[in-house]
Amino acid sequence: MTDILEVAREQVLEEGRGLSAEQALECLTLPDDRLEELLALAHEVRMRWCGPEVEVEGIISLKTGGCPEDCHFCSQSGQFTSPVRSVWLNIPELVEAAKETAKTGATEFCIVAAVRGPDERLMRQVREGIKAINEAVEINIACSLGMLTQAQVDELTAMGVHRYNHNLETARSHFSSVVSTHSWEERWDTLRMVKEAGMEVCCGGIIGMGETVEQRAEFAGQLAELEPDEVPLNFLTPRPGTPFENFSLVEGPEALKTIATFRLALPRTILRYAGGRELTLGDLGTRDGMLGGINAMIVGNYLTTLGRPAEKDLELLTELQMPIKALSQTL
Repeated sequence: MTDILEVAREQVLEEGRGLSAEQALECLTLPDDRLEELLALAHEVRMRWCGPEVEVEGIISLKTGGCPEDCHFCSQSGQFTSPVRSVWLNIPELVEAAKETAKTGATEFCIVAAVRGPDERLMRQVREGIKAINEAVEINIACSLGMLTQAQVDELTAMGVHRYNHNLETARSHFSSVVSTHSWEERWDTLRMVKEAGMEVCCGGIIGMGETVEQRAEFAGQLAELEPDEVPLNFLTPRPGTPFENFSLVEGPEALKTIATFRLALPRTILRYAGGRELTLGDLGTRDGMLGGINAMIVGNYLTTLGRPAEKDLELLTELQMPIKALSQTL
């Protein structure tokens, strides 16, 4: 039987063809004593097909909490007894957050809202916010506003939104165990419209929501089919008051296998550290992931959870001699 890492070296590293879902499963089920080998190959693939640069991004929530959807991992759902309450951010606060993000060297600033999809009030605020940010600072603007209509996709494109984030969250076969108020297919439809409109597509998910290892491999294959420009990888941080509040954290070696495997399935994609890495991996594991396929990170805090201080991440990039991607190269 041919060894999966030998296959991956030829298929992914040499030819640039990502692993299939079946091949991804073989990587995810490798014994822990082969983790170092898997990470090293994933790093080679990242360097070969993406280069040494790291894209740094900050995120801010324009509307937090009060969401009508029942995503079981999310403390912003209005259906759960979570301590997160509905609040709106004003335009000056949004501009200040964009400025602070730019000071870290980040090239991307993502405006996020906890909604099923944007109404006219939210679209107006986004329009005003983007205009104010563009007048104050030079940074790419991304948005994450839920499911969109074609008219809203067209409007965001006209506003100059560089990238749209809409996570599939998990494998299609597991989605109904995570969300019941909308379907995986509805999310896919939004991503298809965004892609066809010419915006970059950011689509990832959360690892550790009760999915099987087979479903993680399935998810990697479905993301590869979508061909997103960016895949943010989150690891579940169980939030009080949500249906997943008693779930266990993903173990570090398991998380690193997932990172490396997703890199091998998506050799040319921006693979971004997102929420949960601080608890799941810690400082040492975060470093291992940067040497195991990751080539982007969110710096600072997340939407409802604290992240590492931006300075620590920037120091790590300096130590690893990984330059931050220049803004001019992403415009």
